[in-house]
Amino acid sequence: MNRMIKSLLTVAILLLVCTSCSSTSDSGTSEAGSATLLLSAAASLSEVMDQVIASFHKEHSNIKIEVNYASSGTLQRQIEQGAPADLFISAGEKQMTSLVDQGLVTQVVPLLSNELVVVGGSTLQLTTDTLEQLLQETNPSFIAMGEPDTVPAGQYARQALDSQQIWSVWKEYVVFGKDVRQVLAYVEQGNADLGFVYKTDAMSSNQVNIIQTVDEALYDPIIYPLAVVSTTKAPEAAQLFYDYLQQEQAIAIYKQYGFTVAQ
Repeated sequence: MNRMIKSLLTVAILLLVCTSCSSTSDSGTSEAGSATLLLSAAASLSEVMDQVIASFHKEHSNIKIEVNYASSGTLQRQIEQGAPADLFISAGEKQMTSLVDQGLVTQVVPLLSNELVVVGGSTLQLTTDTLEQLLQETNPSFIAMGEPDTVPAGQYARQALDSQQIWSVWKEYVVFGKDVRQVLAYVEQGNADLGFVYKTDAMSSNQVNIIQTVDEALYDPIIYPLAVVSTTKAPEAAQLFYDYLQQEQAIAIYKQYGFTVAQ
């Protein structure tokens, strides 16, 4: 009888241990598969990236993506100062290169490309061949562009004006924006006659017209590099989202918003 009781007790203990092991294993798997990521992305990506994230969540509902949209220079400084981030998409290579040199990002790849355009109010219609002709004909009181030191679109605009040797003529008319979306808003609200923005920004607004597509020979190629931030606390989830951003589902969305996949 004692042997039977001991046997029953042994079986009960084994069952309890196995159940506990199973429970622990399931819980660990669930926790490892769940994560919250912070993506630092250039302001010009706001609409398209919201759609890409929504598409990603359909396949990976256990991974939450939060986004910090700002100028690329601002995001660069935040990462340099230790602000939390798991991935970074810049609108310019200069900002990403600086972070690479400091060892703050890894796995850098060119993701997207864009074009620089000049926009005006929705009623403005002009046909001109050069920036110099455009500015002479419109004779704007204010020209909006991003701050060249922190906003890549402003850097490209300054390059284009310098290339045609007209920056010194028109710089006194320039109103600087903290990012390309603020530049677009200046033109939409009538606070600037003309603005230098990306083609994709112009496409997102029904309150402006593209007056001129700036000759690409006048400025550096517009490349949006993607990278994983070295200090990410969720490397597996970050890698999963990093890979997704380069897959066909995401590429199809980029194209809908006017972006070109970087070569």
